[in-house]
Amino acid sequence: MPDQLPPCPECASELAYEMGALLVCPMCGHEWAPGDADDAETHLEVRDSVGNVLADGDSVTIAKDLKVKGAGGGTVKVGTKVNGIRLITDGVGDHDIDAKVPGFGQMQLKSSVVKKVV
Repeated sequence: MPDQLPPCPECASELAYEMGALLVCPMCGHEWAPGDADDAETHLEVRDSVGNVLADGDSVTIAKDLKVKGAGGGTVKVGTKVNGIRLITDGVGDHDIDAKVPGFGQMQLKSSVVKKVV
């Protein structure tokens, strides 16, 4: 079959489907561009404030108080645990993590202000 889609580069599932310009795996939720499957190991490594490599789905804690700008305002306190982070390449400025922070909702974070929970 010439039009068969490639397997997921994360979990090797054969159930991938197209969603716009991306391919999506319904088993693990991984999204990738069709040409990226061969280049999966060449992605930029994102490291936390102490040098641990971060990956999608990791849990992190906030390493320093963060003042939140916007309608809600407030401060995200040191030690706040954030589960299920998602690494992004198109964040605002040098923000490279997308996450749902308890008490604040969805926001982008810099990897330099988080520490991986091991």
